[in-house]
Amino acid sequence: MKTKVLVIGLAGGTGSGKTTIGKAILAAAGLNHALSLPQDAYYRAQHDLPPEARTHINYDEPSAFDTDLLIEQLDSLVNGEAIHRPVYDFSVDNRAEETVFLEPRFVILVEGILVLHDALLRERMDVKVFVDAPPDERFIRRLERDVRERGRSAESVINQYRRTVKPMHDLFIEPTKKYADLIVPEGGKNNVALNVLTAYVRQFIDSQKYKVDIGPPSK
Repeated sequence: MKTKVLVIGLAGGTGSGKTTIGKAILAAAGLNHALSLPQDAYYRAQHDLPPEARTHINYDEPSAFDTDLLIEQLDSLVNGEAIHRPVYDFSVDNRAEETVFLEPRFVILVEGILVLHDALLRERMDVKVFVDAPPDERFIRRLERDVRERGRSAESVINQYRRTVKPMHDLFIEPTKKYADLIVPEGGKNNVALNVLTAYVRQFIDSQKYKVDIGPPSK
């Protein structure tokens, strides 16, 4: 009997708490039985642009992503085929040369700000989740993340937020909430929603007749 793969779409604005919820979902399945496809990894390559021009890229609108490649690689994983997932280097605003080798898993988490925007991508998802959080909290989290993890100055993050992040959220991201099966207010602080999602994942694993460790992930 062919094993079913559970595909979960996890969307929401930048800094909404998607990472916290995503980690809880992966841990519930067991890291040997689940993987994440972050939409951030599928930003389009910018090899044809000079470094200065790359700093003006709008990362918060649909055409910034190579969604065709994301769908292609998701289909491969669902069909039992390994992939080489791209890596995006935010320090140089371009796709890196290295890739990440991923083998198929029982649970696939597709996570990113606009994963519910594309109809072809949505139709591949068994569960669609939208993570919500107040705008000021999302901004603070983005500021902290981009300075700490992506090597950007606070000034550049603030300018980008005003120029593209906030307008694109209102135009493209917020409307995808209507496609969600589950809306999670307060992001990762919503323990009730976390319990519902992780219980659902555990139940799915059990239904596939696999013996998995659903306790804390192995180090």
